[in-house]
Amino acid sequence: MVDFAGKKVVVMGLGRFGGGVGVSRWLAGQDARVTVTDQSPAATLQSAMAQLADLPIEYQLGSHDPAILEKCDLLVVNPAVDKTRSEFFQRALRLKITLTTEMNLFVQRCPAKIIGITGTVGKSTTTAMIHHLLSAVLQNRHEPPGGGRRRCWMGGNIGRSLLGDLRKIKAEDLVVLELSSFMLEDTPWVQFSPHVAVVTNLRANHLDRYGSLPSYAAAKQNILRFQKPGDFAVLNAEDDVIRSWSALTPAEISFYSTAGPPSLDLAVPGRHNQSNARAALAVLGALRLAGDSGESMAALGGFRGLPHRLELAHTSLVSPGRHVRWFNDSKATTPESAIVALAAFPVRSFVMIVGGYDKHTDLTEFSRQLAATAGGVLGIGATGKALVTGVANSGWPPANRRAYVGTLENAINTARQWIGQDAAGKPELTAVVLSPGCASYDQFVNYEQRGERFTALARAIP
Repeated sequence: MVDFAGKKVVVMGLGRFGGGVGVSRWLAGQDARVTVTDQSPAATLQSAMAQLADLPIEYQLGSHDPAILEKCDLLVVNPAVDKTRSEFFQRALRLKITLTTEMNLFVQRCPAKIIGITGTVGKSTTTAMIHHLLSAVLQNRHEPPGGGRRRCWMGGNIGRSLLGDLRKIKAEDLVVLELSSFMLEDTPWVQFSPHVAVVTNLRANHLDRYGSLPSYAAAKQNILRFQKPGDFAVLNAEDDVIRSWSALTPAEISFYSTAGPPSLDLAVPGRHNQSNARAALAVLGALRLAGDSGESMAALGGFRGLPHRLELAHTSLVSPGRHVRWFNDSKATTPESAIVALAAFPVRSFVMIVGGYDKHTDLTEFSRQLAATAGGVLGIGATGKALVTGVANSGWPPANRRAYVGTLENAINTARQWIGQDAAGKPELTAVVLSPGCASYDQFVNYEQRGERFTALARAIP
């Protein structure tokens, strides 16, 4: 492996959310001479820079100065960089500077088997569910030869750099990585595909960067492109495009599907989560860890979801034998993502809290779907009134089950009143879901703060 001591390394892209912090810290720990460059000014990068304050790192912020490439030994490119449109990156190509990414640095050095997950929708939840299941199963296994318990690690696009953990990761461990198309663009530089590759679905996305669906798909396909005999590809049989990708790899193919088998007992609702769970079980089988099915089912049943993504926040007792579940789906900041949540519950069985910052998005279809499925609609924020009006124009829910209430606190109180009243029909209300379909900036700093407030209010209910 490369000795970075004394090498001049430029990290291109620190990011407002600190995406370049992990690799910058790791490189500094390898005694590299690190310069971080970012187009954003220092004022917007304070949080990320504070995490590196103890290290001898130089900064070139506000623009990418091509002069810093003249004596650069290695350029580490952030996945968010659109390489075809970046003159700084193109200049690095012309200068024949060695290129890499944080992910490539990790996979080249990782001693453990890697399970990689990609897809357009739901890959974070699938990644977290696979990690949860594998961690639970490994915890109950005997210690490997030489002592020490096997661990399952999680990182990648889900938000955590594992470079700093390389010294602790053992060959017998497992590593679960969420791999975005942006990350997978660059894995051909090191000819990497994971030992187990999971592909959930393909939808049109990031076309502003790729220009076409085939180009976007080609980036995703890198998760399979460099697999070898003895590897495994876990593919969604219910997605016609993904099913056809079995021809791209020499790996052993495992298809998963929700069709046929009975539903699994999960804390997270919806057919999409049933599909995610089937993917997790297929990974377990590929790794020859299936073992006791009761153990696997109990582990999956204990998965409560990612924060702010149809996360089960609380269960309240309404009357003997009757419970209501409260779900935090604050990350649903677009109508499309909230419509997915609508499909996760039986029709008319839930109250949906909707609305937020007005991005002048077309809310017509969201209103139509709310009217077709929700048992109650509560509007908050700048767009809540328009959504409730759109639902009213459809004639359902009835007037006593739709209201603009303005704030999250009022929504929680009104939902509790509705739940406490005798149900006029079946099914009775069994869930309250915060899935706004809009951004949070009118009343909250971000969707996390909105979700945390909802969770705190829900958990205050007996």
